[in-house]
Amino acid sequence: MELYFRDHFFNAGLTEIVDASGNELGHIDLKSAFGSSLDIYGPSSKLIYSGKFPMFSNKWNVLDPQGETIGIVRSRMSFFEKKFEYQARSNLFTIVSPAFSRDFMIEDEREETVATFEKISGFFSSGAYRLQNISSNMDSYELIAVIMGVHSIRKRQNQAANSAP
Repeated sequence: MELYFRDHFFNAGLTEIVDASGNELGHIDLKSAFGSSLDIYGPSSKLIYSGKFPMFSNKWNVLDPQGETIGIVRSRMSFFEKKFEYQARSNLFTIVSPAFSRDFMIEDEREETVATFEKISGFFSSGAYRLQNISSNMDSYELIAVIMGVHSIRKRQNQAANSAP
């Protein structure tokens, strides 16, 4: 399944999730301009997933509709690529992107690609992404929560780097 979605520049408001034909398949509610939390709604406008940083943490929690954590996205140290991992239930997924690339791969523990995503927005615009879900075992809307977590972690890292003396 191929989906398109984006962030807003100030992290607040509703943004749509669309397919390759432009049909709306849900939306993301970016909760606050002062924080990084969001809710993801499916085609029937029913809450499916949420994502947020817990207090004093740089790990992104993916939550189910009841608010229970089902997975955690965290950054991994790497010199020549952008690297993250997503621990969901008993599965560990690796998210990697070569240096200076806008393309990411999500691989399972057997190093098989389950999804790819790419940043399709320009340099001065908010993050917009194209998700290609290859796996029948991963929910595309859960992957959106993971990708928005990667996006939020990278924004925090860039803000920290820019504010360092």
